[in-house]
Amino acid sequence: MVMNRRSWLMVATASVALIATGCSGKSVPSSVSVSSAKLQEMVAKRFPKQFPVAGLLQLSLTSPTLAMLPERNALNALIPVELGGKVLKEVYSGALNVDFALRYEPTDRTLRAHQIKVNSLEMNGLAPAMSDMLATYTNALAEQALGQVVLYQLQDKDLALVDALAMEPGAITVTPQGLTIALVQKASSGKR
Repeated sequence: MVMNRRSWLMVATASVALIATGCSGKSVPSSVSVSSAKLQEMVAKRFPKQFPVAGLLQLSLTSPTLAMLPERNALNALIPVELGGKVLKEVYSGALNVDFALRYEPTDRTLRAHQIKVNSLEMNGLAPAMSDMLATYTNALAEQALGQVVLYQLQDKDLALVDALAMEPGAITVTPQGLTIALVQKASSGKR
């Protein structure tokens, strides 16, 4: 019986070693790349979005244009907006400009915006008093608009071998071409 367990352990160890060294025909990836075009495509599926403002106005956000900011390891989103409502005589258009970092959400294997920083909200032709009132809601609106937006969901094919080797996504690096998500050894369950 001891010999059988020992033999099984040797076979299991050899199998893991073969997989880890790439002898199985598949090499172990050290990262997953996501192009900026793929990110743009994914985020476009999450818009348009509607947000009430002070119970009197409606702010509509359409699909943002994303830009990579590798020097800050962040992304920029320029989001076209329209403001309308019962208290306005017309619909005003403008743009919300925000920067944000990314975080990995392990429960659904998604990349989400966080550390959202509003650069500006510009509305064409809006009265100064209304612009000031809208400015007080800008940070909350940006957090609502982007805070739970899934920018990318890692696919099973991206992570099948990684899961088998007890690895998981680690650091997310913004590059001029998109994102690189490092793959690292999973933390032991006792540390979480």
